[in-house]
Amino acid sequence: MSDNRRVRGLVRKEFLQILRDPSSIAIAFLMPVFLLLLFGYGLSLDAEHVPLAVVVEKPSAETARFTGMLQQSRYFSPKDFASMRDAELALRTHEVDGIVHLRASFAADLKAQRESGIQVIVNGVDANTARMVQGYLGSVWALWLEQRLQATGQAPVVSIDHRIWYNTAVSSRNYLVPGLIAVIMTLIGALLTALVMAREWERGTMEALMVTPVSMREVLLGKLIPYFVLGMGGMVLSVAMALWLFHVPLRGSAVVLFASAAIFLLAALGMGLAISITARNQFVAGLAAIITTFLPAFMLSGFIFDIASAPVAVQAVTYLVAARYFIAIIQTIFLAGNIWPVILPNAAALLAMAGVFLGIVVARSRKRLD
Repeated sequence: MSDNRRVRGLVRKEFLQILRDPSSIAIAFLMPVFLLLLFGYGLSLDAEHVPLAVVVEKPSAETARFTGMLQQSRYFSPKDFASMRDAELALRTHEVDGIVHLRASFAADLKAQRESGIQVIVNGVDANTARMVQGYLGSVWALWLEQRLQATGQAPVVSIDHRIWYNTAVSSRNYLVPGLIAVIMTLIGALLTALVMAREWERGTMEALMVTPVSMREVLLGKLIPYFVLGMGGMVLSVAMALWLFHVPLRGSAVVLFASAAIFLLAALGMGLAISITARNQFVAGLAAIITTFLPAFMLSGFIFDIASAPVAVQAVTYLVAARYFIAIIQTIFLAGNIWPVILPNAAALLAMAGVFLGIVVARSRKRLD
């Protein structure tokens, strides 16, 4: 029998095994749906409708215009308080996340063109939300001041013309969903193949393969091809959900996107096979796949946490995480387009990692029972 016929037979056997074992199909297709729905709708880095205490010591037309801008902002849900004591109590009990205090001299200072301002107190327990609330309040104050200067016939000294590129809606979902696809592809590729070889050893079918004329290269191809097809199917489903359910823009080429995904999937499959060759128990192989691939992809790839803000030692470790390179590619293709200075170096890194992992698998694979 020729090599090609043996490989086709092994691929057919693996597809039949997949159909008999729904867990592989669930990992490839149901898990992406579950994770995208969970993180796409449940995880957001945007701070919107933040409860805010507003204390106005002496109401006036000026204070009404400013608090009106807070009411119109989608970032805040202002609540009026009669005194700072009540507002501080609400802040301590987490009823509000910040306080805006307009002193009694606010309107008089503006009228007399004396230096005036507002006191802002923010709950700093959640540092990320605190920084965003500060930034949002600063933007509201700057806009209100500019409108007031224009209304009184005084042009502002500096006029800022804001432009936001690539993510004009400033939506964290547009940033998170492409990154989540990379994390999902890591889990699909590594977990599926980490379990497959270990399952063969547990069920005793690997011994049966050892006594056949097939070589280990053919066995590995018989494992890689079906799970590569499953992984790309999961990729198609994930991209479809990103486009039509979460409305993430795809500004680059779909061909480049899926070509990059194919290279990354080879690296993930290589990692999974390397784990499965070492661990001949499905539980151990699955746990090792989650610890060595999924968690680094989630924590050290730039998916949520900015790599540049991490310590230098941690930044060095991230270069060993394949998802880092794919996340850079997929976020660029989705939000910016085909930016080749970003795509090509990261794709080359993925290709090198795929070669390393698959090379390790080939080197460690021997047709023996020990």
